[in-house]
Amino acid sequence: LTRAGGVSTGVTAGLNVGLGAGDDAGAVAENRRRAAEAVLPGARLVTVYQVHSAQAVAVTRPWDEADRPQADALVTATPGLLLGIVTADCAPVLLADRATGVVGAAHAGWKGAHGGVLEAAVAAMGALGADRTALCAAIGPCIARDSYEVGAEFRAAFAEDEARFFTAGRPGHWQFDLEAYVVWRLERMGVERVDPLGLDTYADDARFFSFRRATHRGEPAYGRQFSLIGLPR
Repeated sequence: LTRAGGVSTGVTAGLNVGLGAGDDAGAVAENRRRAAEAVLPGARLVTVYQVHSAQAVAVTRPWDEADRPQADALVTATPGLLLGIVTADCAPVLLADRATGVVGAAHAGWKGAHGGVLEAAVAAMGALGADRTALCAAIGPCIARDSYEVGAEFRAAFAEDEARFFTAGRPGHWQFDLEAYVVWRLERMGVERVDPLGLDTYADDARFFSFRRATHRGEPAYGRQFSLIGLPR
């Protein structure tokens, strides 16, 4: 989803669904309700406490927000559940095996993607019966290469066979292509259909929240947008 259609105001104006955005709790709850009803009416929304990890959890029933586990991917084969990932530059990845009825959602920032969150999500889906060669994946709005400048320490964390995802920028800096990196991680696991949307969160403040844009502007907070997937009853 985008930031359009919500009730939040100020720097998080619109459909901010981030619980840690410093927004009014009532506004965030209403935004989450609107988002869930727009995607899968009547479903129970399930989210996790995202920590840029490589942890994936299987969901069989909803939990209270206060009891959210620390993880960055969710998977389920249970109808009536709606899996939600919040992002504000990181790549949201939604996965589905239509034949077996298993779905997943992953929060893939550079750290999570590099650490194996996508592999963890696909493995967790496999444990529920999904076939990775039958999976389809959609990569939602995230920061694009032209907007994502990184330094030498960041570049050094990646192997030489991952150099293709960096292009030279100003001296001592590179531009990192997070979306292409996520596509590569998925395809090398055997996920044959991967659909990247090619939408830059940083460059489009009318449609998307962006952590990096808010930081560069010196704004006191930033909103988050949702990516949602679920199974109807």
